[in-house]
Amino acid sequence: MSEVEIQIGGFGGQGVVLAGMTIGRALALYENYHVSLTQSFGPEARGSACSVQLIVSREPVLFPYLEAPHFLVTMSQEAYRKFAPKLRPGGTLIVEEELVRPDNPRTDIFLYKIPATRLAEELKRKMVLNMVMVGFFAAVTNLLTQESARRAVSESVPPGTEALNLAAMEKGYSYGMAQLSEMLTQVK
Repeated sequence: MSEVEIQIGGFGGQGVVLAGMTIGRALALYENYHVSLTQSFGPEARGSACSVQLIVSREPVLFPYLEAPHFLVTMSQEAYRKFAPKLRPGGTLIVEEELVRPDNPRTDIFLYKIPATRLAEELKRKMVLNMVMVGFFAAVTNLLTQESARRAVSESVPPGTEALNLAAMEKGYSYGMAQLSEMLTQVK
């Protein structure tokens, strides 16, 4: 396998960086990939643009910057507008469907939608939408297993919040698996 490029974008306060670090941890520690992670954010602590870029490979990563992501997760409209044009043909776009409205959706990519914020609110903590996204990402990309995601979540979140964050990840994973199952049913 050659390198796989992943980008996660949103705004400060959504846990974009933690989501990227959790996925990177799962891939590096439990799926035996080499992973490079870079991050960028605006000058404000909350509410500004934020993104994480991961390069994933079975070989050491020699260049840590994205060219055209294979997988793009957008958790804000601004992130969608900024990063979606760079998604490579045949790539996968994952959107927080209640915050992102793909305008002029491309026909050369795979699109998955999840109401991550609403699912997090069902757990009474909107801030765990990032872990909902981690679970959904694991389900629909098949890059990391549910168990790898579970282990990385429990090791990445603040002590005392493991159960809540694991519940959020499981909610996202289940939503993704249900969506994949429904797609397979429609194909038959």
